[in-house]
Amino acid sequence: MFKIYLRVIGLLAPEKGLAATLAIANLALAGVFFLEPWLFGRVVDALAGTERHDAWRLIGLWAAVGFGGVIASVWVSLYADRLAHRRRLAAIASYFEHAIALPLSFHGEHHTGRLLRIMHGGASNLFGLWLGFFREHLATLLAILVMVPLALTINWKLALLMIGLMVSFAVFNAIAMRRTHKAQGEVEELHHAISERAGDVFGNVSVVQSFTRLSSEVAHVRGMMSRVLAAQYPVLRGWAVLSVLNRAASTLTIIAIFALGASLNAKGEVTVGQIVSFVGFAMMLIGRLEQFAGFISGLFFQTHSLNDFFRVLDTRLANVDKPGAPDLVAPRGEVAFENVSFGYDPAQPALRNLSFRVRAGGTVALVGPTGAGKTTALSLLYRAYDPSEGRITVDGVDIRDVGIDSLRRNISVVFQDPGLFYRSIADNLRIGKPDATDADIEAAARAAEAHRFVSAKPDGYATLVAERGRSLSGGERQRLAIARAMLKDAPILILDEATSALDNATEARIQRALGALTKNRTTFVIAHRLTTVRNADLILVLKDGELVEQGRYAELVAQGGLFAELDGQGRFVEDAVDDGSEEPAVLEARAA
Repeated sequence: MFKIYLRVIGLLAPEKGLAATLAIANLALAGVFFLEPWLFGRVVDALAGTERHDAWRLIGLWAAVGFGGVIASVWVSLYADRLAHRRRLAAIASYFEHAIALPLSFHGEHHTGRLLRIMHGGASNLFGLWLGFFREHLATLLAILVMVPLALTINWKLALLMIGLMVSFAVFNAIAMRRTHKAQGEVEELHHAISERAGDVFGNVSVVQSFTRLSSEVAHVRGMMSRVLAAQYPVLRGWAVLSVLNRAASTLTIIAIFALGASLNAKGEVTVGQIVSFVGFAMMLIGRLEQFAGFISGLFFQTHSLNDFFRVLDTRLANVDKPGAPDLVAPRGEVAFENVSFGYDPAQPALRNLSFRVRAGGTVALVGPTGAGKTTALSLLYRAYDPSEGRITVDGVDIRDVGIDSLRRNISVVFQDPGLFYRSIADNLRIGKPDATDADIEAAARAAEAHRFVSAKPDGYATLVAERGRSLSGGERQRLAIARAMLKDAPILILDEATSALDNATEARIQRALGALTKNRTTFVIAHRLTTVRNADLILVLKDGELVEQGRYAELVAQGGLFAELDGQGRFVEDAVDDGSEEPAVLEARAA
């Protein structure tokens, strides 16, 4: 647990100058903590003796120390707050930047709701620990370290009672942590599960409502909450018992100090003022130990959340730039796969020894049964993953030897799932070209047959698109995705079922735009339409991750192999007559 705490404090390194200054200020506060009870005892002794003028001097010194402590506390609180807020936002930014760069396999294993909960929960816990470190924890630790030696110098017998109190606090806390650690981990996992479930429901509200699953989903979440409480109550009970034991130890220590102090005073070993100082030390120590126990308790409940936060940050990026990797600048677009193999699970490769070469400006169609590896193969081109064997080159350069960002800037992708953001239509299109003008956006939308339906909306290009584009039809979403790719204007283009949600009439019109888009660009197409497949310069037929046939359309049909079988089954269908329809028609079975 304390390793986690040290890592939390280590995240302050970017502002180590301010952190060090705050630590020094805490030293001053620690001095105030132990000076006040000591001065109190000295004042009592001065008043009880004949040196009353010393009492006024000590009272003046006490006041000065007190005001100094107030000023130091205000300064520490102000700048510790600012530092904690800055570092909290920096932690969120660091987590966000790292998480979105992690491989798709990671995001396939971790629900968005879980990742968001880890980000917000972890950042909030970091903020609390940083603030507590400067406001309380450091001063408490320093006060204890200074107070114990000072108490030993005044009277070691009374000091032993204080040391015994510290030992009891440490033992009780250690026992509580050991007995409740596993249960608290189960609680955190259940909270993650609730976030995942809620995220699923929010993301599929239309399905939940149409299948009348509202009451059952709410009941399921309530059931999960009941399991959280069932797991949480024993943990809370354990820490409640700890609180009682700590308070009992504190009360007994105060009574013991008075009893032993009275006995020692009768023997002339301590003065009344020293007893008062010890009681002051003990009261302050109890307060600080209870505060420290609260810190330990808080850290205990936060440890699992922080572990999850750091576990995401520690997850290695699948694809990283080689040191000094140059940018891929203005490629012609010649692409080659050389004995490429890849598998999400090494035991079951999704691609095996895939080899082919495409001339710059050529068009390649990938066909084959569902699960043949078509989308996987093209995802390797823009380095969503790296091959486990073989290599992929652009203009003869291994794509792993150039900067990832520069590679992806030269590739436009139109996914089967368009992937629209909860932003305006214009902002969604500018993903392809951030500096695009309004005229650029309109031109791309016109070319993609999207301008007409966008203009018909009340706010036009300023219209807010719902999450994942749910406020648009499937055809509208894909036309915007095509317009976005047109706006990017990259030399290599990937169309992964780019027209699957378009009706035949709309696709017939948009094929002209796609023809202009693919001109002089190296284009990879996964499609079920006969027109696209027939006109391709090269058709690659995949089955179970292997390239089983390749050639032009007529050649493959004449071979009578898998491609001819797919074609004979109606997997590739002719375009219908343009009837002006805007709604998606029923599609034939797809090749992927």
